[in-house]
Amino acid sequence: MRKTAAILFAVASLALPAAALAQADAPVAGAKPAASTYRISPGDQLQIYVWGDERLQRALTVLPDGTFAFPLAGTIAAAGHTPNEIEETLSKLLAPQYKGVPQQVTVSVAAPAGMQYSVIGKVRAPGNFSPTRYVNVLNALAQAGGPTDFADIGNIIILRTTNGRSQVIHTRLSSIFKGRPSDSDMSPASVPLIQAGDTVIVP
Repeated sequence: MRKTAAILFAVASLALPAAALAQADAPVAGAKPAASTYRISPGDQLQIYVWGDERLQRALTVLPDGTFAFPLAGTIAAAGHTPNEIEETLSKLLAPQYKGVPQQVTVSVAAPAGMQYSVIGKVRAPGNFSPTRYVNVLNALAQAGGPTDFADIGNIIILRTTNGRSQVIHTRLSSIFKGRPSDSDMSPASVPLIQAGDTVIVP
């Protein structure tokens, strides 16, 4: 039990920082923002800047259907896209309003409220979680209090829905909890990142 607790503590300490999940601060005008790999989820709070036109600076929340409305651009499908992809979409849609000249648009995630997942089954504190940083399946188990004594950690399942399609991801964590993980056991393929809406099942 002490070994399990130590492993969970070590894994939690390796989690990516919150800054990797959200770009809360607006960049300096004229600067090209760094590419973000975060994919927007319903419920996320966005900050949108159209440089040179203060009328189009907005703070808004992505609707449950994954969209948001923006002046002169209409309804934008945001869920599943990165902030940079939304920037490109808005820039193209706004171009006709500025004599065909694409505008510099910056989209940042002010609060990743939509980043939620669930952990159920044989864990000590099952429930819904809203992290402020990226987490992998080990981090998710740590936040749920860790597996119980009789949990089958060799057959953990992640249920995921992407673009309306259900996906079942199997992951085996037995070697990690035994304290003898190999490099492949700790790879992203073996310890996948959790995505918004995932359900982790510990049988």
